[in-house]
Amino acid sequence: MSDKPAIQGKLHPPVFYTSSFLVILLLIYAAAMPEHAGTSFSSMQSVIIDNGGWFYILTVAILLITVTFLGLSRYGEIKLGPDHASPDYSNLTWFSMLFSAGMGIGLMFFGVAEPVMHFMSPPVAEAGTVEAAREAMKITFFHWGLHAWAIYAIVALILAFFSYRHGLPLTLRSALYPIIGERVYGPIGHAVDIFAVIGTIFGIATSLGYGVLQMNSGLNVLFEVPVGVTTQIILIVAVTTLAAVSVATGLDKGIRRLSELNMSLAVVLLILVLSLGSTVFLLQALIQNAGTYVSDIVRVTFNLFAYEKTDWIGGWTIFYWAWWLAWAPFVGLFIARVSRGRTIREFAAGVLFVPVGFSMMWFTFFGNSAIDMILNQGVDSLGKAVSDDVATALFAFLNQFPMGEVLSFLAILMVVIFFVTSADSGAMVVNMLCSNGEDNTPLWQRLYWVIGIGLIAVILLLAGGLGALQTMTIASALPFSAVLLIATYGLIKALRVDITKRETLQTNISPTLSNDSDQNWQDRLQNIVDYPSQDKVNRYIQNTVLKAFQDVAKELEKLDVKVVVENLTDKDRVQLKVEHGDETDFLYEVRSRSHLKPAYTTEELPEDQLDEKAHYYRAEVHLMEGGQDYDVMGWSKNAMINDIIDHYHKHMHFLHVMR
Repeated sequence: MSDKPAIQGKLHPPVFYTSSFLVILLLIYAAAMPEHAGTSFSSMQSVIIDNGGWFYILTVAILLITVTFLGLSRYGEIKLGPDHASPDYSNLTWFSMLFSAGMGIGLMFFGVAEPVMHFMSPPVAEAGTVEAAREAMKITFFHWGLHAWAIYAIVALILAFFSYRHGLPLTLRSALYPIIGERVYGPIGHAVDIFAVIGTIFGIATSLGYGVLQMNSGLNVLFEVPVGVTTQIILIVAVTTLAAVSVATGLDKGIRRLSELNMSLAVVLLILVLSLGSTVFLLQALIQNAGTYVSDIVRVTFNLFAYEKTDWIGGWTIFYWAWWLAWAPFVGLFIARVSRGRTIREFAAGVLFVPVGFSMMWFTFFGNSAIDMILNQGVDSLGKAVSDDVATALFAFLNQFPMGEVLSFLAILMVVIFFVTSADSGAMVVNMLCSNGEDNTPLWQRLYWVIGIGLIAVILLLAGGLGALQTMTIASALPFSAVLLIATYGLIKALRVDITKRETLQTNISPTLSNDSDQNWQDRLQNIVDYPSQDKVNRYIQNTVLKAFQDVAKELEKLDVKVVVENLTDKDRVQLKVEHGDETDFLYEVRSRSHLKPAYTTEELPEDQLDEKAHYYRAEVHLMEGGQDYDVMGWSKNAMINDIIDHYHKHMHFLHVMR
């Protein structure tokens, strides 16, 4: 997989220009003929739901089972990156970013509205009863629970594995590598990335268009800001401006800090609703809701209402599954971008259970409180508010509490920040898709997409067509789900190869030494307790390791084996690569790596010498799978040659097992 074609420059013209052209074309169609576009795409969606609903249900079930299996199985030990990689972000930052991009804004919009809608119009129970309340929370948990995050997780897992562990670009095309191989760099790969760009652009733009309705409603409740198109356009411009500033500052400053801020605000609002509401009841409801969800998960996963003919499942469950699938290229790629260095087990547990746990608390504290107000406290106006305008539901609910205006202001602030993080993370993902997976691109490229998203939202809001493009985005989930199942199969095949190779690498870090010198054990002991400088390690690599590589290369060439030795002095490493054609190549590197000295060896030093003297260097072995975490500094040339041959022997055994 390392022999991918070299692509010059940051911008990838086939994807960038084709995506831009098609986005403009579809925008003109949706804006110029919104009714025709809406009818066409709605008819397409109806056909898909009527005839392909079973396929959505089966696909999502398979994806959830697969992610759970990978997390619990021996594959869970594999890292999304080289063996020596460590996570780029702390757990708290990681959770905040994936949650903000994943569905944070959805909780704000539907946290009150969806449970109340199911309570007033359940699929099986009598409306407005205690049984309807139970059903409402069960259905809401199901729609926003493990299934949704399993879809995001499998896309992110496929992309992160092939990108960080096998050097493929961090774009959607890499998911197809096990299926079509090097052709991912041709027209098929371009088409897949273009599909992801269009889906992401229109998904975020339509969400932003609808989202300003909620912002406008909240500002109207708090400050009597008029509800209308002018206000909503001003809000889109404001959100786009903030997103542009965020995306200009980069992932580690803009998106990261906004995500952490919003997660903090979400926790504060959650605690306030819990403490100001019926605290004991809500805690009881949380435990019962979670238990019901877990106990019923298999039954509801495969429930298609085949015996009770109803339009409900098409309007809710299948709609949700299609929406999560349509958003998966965007959210999955973003999660992959921030998940480098984590094991598959850690990744699966984090992506599945942490956001789902938070969502359960959110829907219980908001949804159960709202239902309790309607059912037991006589606040019928809340149910009417949900029926009249879903965008006002959250603010109508918060106004029932003491400090209602403060809570509503906090909610509006969160909605704005959630939309900013969605817009800038979406722009970052689209930019990566158009730049061969790179996100450190020129500023104009990042601004091009974030401003474009805002402009599309404004045009569609003025001309109509938001519904048409949202429907088109959802309809695109059907072909994507078929491709995703094939890519999942390819991932499992690749993981089997990876785990087989891991099992053949039972590393022996002790060099093979001759017994003709009593000094050998003394030399080894001295090497163990020595803390050499960078210059000393680099000289050893250049004098001993490089000569060992060259000797091995000469012998292999005599045997008609293609071998390349590279002296990468600018990277403080030397590399030996044995090429095996269509099979996996053998790679053996020795790198100079810095480490902190143990505390007991560190003397009191002046400030200007502290950093230099507090570190020492090791000559560490790296294979194709990453760092092997052992030091060969001081080994003789013969010992180095023996270690290379040992690893090459294991590699040849691995190739034998995989044939």
